[in-house]
Amino acid sequence: MHGLMQDYPLTIHHILWRVERLFARKQVVTKRADGVHRYTYGEMAARVKQLASALARLGVKEGDRVATLAWNNYRHLELYYAIPCMGAVLHTLNLRLSPDQLAFIANDAGDSVIVVDETLLPLLEKFVDRVPSVRRVIVMNEEDYESLLAAEEPSYEWPRLDERTAMAMCYTSGTTGHPKGVVYSHRSTFLHTMAALQSTTMGVDEHDTILPMVPMFHANAWGLPYAAGMAGANFVFPDRWMGDADAILELAETERATCLAGVPTIWVGVLQKLAGRTLPHVRQIICGGSAVPRSLIEAYEKRGMTLLQAWGMTETSPMGSIARPRSWHGEQAMDARSTQGPPSPCVEWRIADLETGAELPWDGVAFGEIEVRGPWVTSAYLNETGSARTTADGWFRTGDVASITPDGYINIVDRAKDVIKSGGEWVSSVELENAIMSHPKVLEAAVIGVPHPKWQERPVGYVVARAEHRDTISADEILTHLSAKFMRWWLPDEIRFIDEVPKTSVGKFDKKVLRQNAEPLRET
Repeated sequence: MHGLMQDYPLTIHHILWRVERLFARKQVVTKRADGVHRYTYGEMAARVKQLASALARLGVKEGDRVATLAWNNYRHLELYYAIPCMGAVLHTLNLRLSPDQLAFIANDAGDSVIVVDETLLPLLEKFVDRVPSVRRVIVMNEEDYESLLAAEEPSYEWPRLDERTAMAMCYTSGTTGHPKGVVYSHRSTFLHTMAALQSTTMGVDEHDTILPMVPMFHANAWGLPYAAGMAGANFVFPDRWMGDADAILELAETERATCLAGVPTIWVGVLQKLAGRTLPHVRQIICGGSAVPRSLIEAYEKRGMTLLQAWGMTETSPMGSIARPRSWHGEQAMDARSTQGPPSPCVEWRIADLETGAELPWDGVAFGEIEVRGPWVTSAYLNETGSARTTADGWFRTGDVASITPDGYINIVDRAKDVIKSGGEWVSSVELENAIMSHPKVLEAAVIGVPHPKWQERPVGYVVARAEHRDTISADEILTHLSAKFMRWWLPDEIRFIDEVPKTSVGKFDKKVLRQNAEPLRET
């Protein structure tokens, strides 16, 4: 017996309907070199229809891939809605990748149109000639983008779409091998959006003003553009200043932002600029992309801001968990917030032994590779018939190594490729990094395994000192600091001071670069 409910398709159309009909007076603000651009959701919805009409007139059809090479701004938001609602596929290009990688990605996706911010034209010109599928380039300026919209009426008859229709795609960052395409459906994004509104996850609601430093090319800005539209939250965009701590603070203060989002390296930089200032309207900072040091969470807590650690990846749309404590308080709550949290609604996970693949217990001690499943978790990559990262029983192998507490809170130990095996025992580079970064003289730290003639690998710490301590910090005091927390054989064989930890295109520590340049250790 089937239920008798309407077969209502879960598509982005409904989110746009809410934007236009319920929240037309809400604001979208974008930083510019000469001030800010400000308009309402109602004005945005009209422009979305004009944009869809313009794209259709240029020959864009259902299923066509329309790429964006753009910063976080209001025009990019218009593309986020117009492209999937007309049945095409939004493909956000990572502007921090090399021209060769971008050429590969655009060809792999089969992009037919690329919409580019004017400031990024020099980057586009380095690879677009190598993408024969591209029929048209639209430049986000008055002469091109705005002229196209001005020629259209603010009306468009949206097609009825199957909810499993592709609506967007993002590519993995390609730190090993070529980047791989992850294709999101209307259904998966709709369900992800609904989960983002729940109080146990991001808790986005109508009273929020969201300021995302997470790039819109990175896993759809963690789903925030659609969560904001569904809930009716105001949106503030930093445009090309999304890595500028001073610009972030200025926007957060003047626009009274309540919800900020970005990777840990962003919040380390902002903390340096905060000094004695406060952001009284900020109720939460969503922080993801890599493990967050407890010291960073505590530093923001002292300034009256709640920094919530999140876990996910491009392949999980990306929200897999957010570390909100349940009914706990004090030290117990901080312990929970120092994890990556329990699984988000609709997401299930387990951990598997790194060598045997056997499922491990949730005891907070055993650690293995995280495997996940759920309606917004990828089943395969674009242009691949299957995925070596999907198990025979349908779980996605994430490559992250973790333990899980009996309450379901996950503690990331490492990436599978980063965990260090020394003398037959596992050493967590993430735990060492977080402990080093809790030292008051340390700004950033990364730990890698370096080949060793006797122990196979040994941990080596790469440390960036705070500017005011660069002449006084020593390796011995770092090791003394660590010795109170770890067994002797966990301690790094060397502490190497560097000016900056190399970063990936999405702001994570790039340990691959450190490993490539590291000399093997001598036996001692």
